[in-house]
Amino acid sequence: MGQDKLTVGLVYGGKSGEHEVSLATAFAVMNEFDFDKYEMIPFYITKQGTWRIGGKLDAPFKDKQELKLSGGSGTQAALNAVFSRLYGSQQPDIDIMFPLLHGTFGEDGTIQGLFEMADIPYVGTGVLTSAAGMDKGVMKKLFAQAGLPQCEYCCFTQAEWKRASHKLVQGIEDKLGYPCFVKPANLGSSVGISKAKDAAQLAMAIETALKYDHKIIVEEFVDAREVEVSVLGNEEPIASIPGEIVSSSEYYDYAAKYTDGQSEMLIPAPVDAETADTLRELAIRAFKAIEGSGITRADFFIRRNDGGILINEVNTMPGFTPFSMYPLLWRETGMSYRELLDQMISLGLARYENKQSLIYENEV
Repeated sequence: MGQDKLTVGLVYGGKSGEHEVSLATAFAVMNEFDFDKYEMIPFYITKQGTWRIGGKLDAPFKDKQELKLSGGSGTQAALNAVFSRLYGSQQPDIDIMFPLLHGTFGEDGTIQGLFEMADIPYVGTGVLTSAAGMDKGVMKKLFAQAGLPQCEYCCFTQAEWKRASHKLVQGIEDKLGYPCFVKPANLGSSVGISKAKDAAQLAMAIETALKYDHKIIVEEFVDAREVEVSVLGNEEPIASIPGEIVSSSEYYDYAAKYTDGQSEMLIPAPVDAETADTLRELAIRAFKAIEGSGITRADFFIRRNDGGILINEVNTMPGFTPFSMYPLLWRETGMSYRELLDQMISLGLARYENKQSLIYENEV
């Protein structure tokens, strides 16, 4: 530690369709960091996947463009800093890594695996949880195993689509009907999602989704309100009050989330106390179903016709600007943005310390 401060490695950018979202998140987190408690080392991963490392910061950048570390050191220096514990350094450069990488190569367990191999603490969910939370097909299987109610869906690969597209379309029509939603299984921020109203649109939507992933999820249309709950913790997670999304679009797509500024967040969600309690209970069950740690945001549908609640998905690295749903829900539950960052760092350190008690070799 430097001057009794924790040194936090802030990792952002990434080889992902959500690169720009990550930069917005990193800039927001940097500007809310308590630099009296922490010093920060920025790590930028370009869209091509190369790493850059900057010098230690005791104040945030003034402009988001500075996040790209144009004068920073390259990949080898960045990875040397990450792996300093394995080099036998008496005083590692970094106490904990804070990944703010949305989507592929950041939210899918890959960067978490790198940190595990580097024997360095990190903020957020672990390898298994990140991978399961990213793959909607696996996630839905875990939800089903946990007895969580969810909408009907079909899941298939690119190879299966090429081999039997006609049969798959028939199966989707029989099981789900129209309209239905087509999604890349491993992507976030509503990238690559389309609503299909007939067979022609369905085929086109699948081809679009296959540009982003080789595995596809098709879900039934549910006439429902969209409600979200934030979860925080390790072995004993807690849930925030629920909030509702009123989308500016036909569904909550990328533009509605990030660019048009017209979607509305209702916090707390206008639901009765019993429904709010049920949502919080289900959010924690979903967190445990994927063996969560750190943070998740659980997204639900509340059917308009009968008030039934369905789990849609969990997001293990939700949007994290001060105007994003995850921190806003905690703010209205009684935890400020800065307090939330402190909790996330503490949870990451606690998980690391807990794992240090394990034996990884046969001593017999």
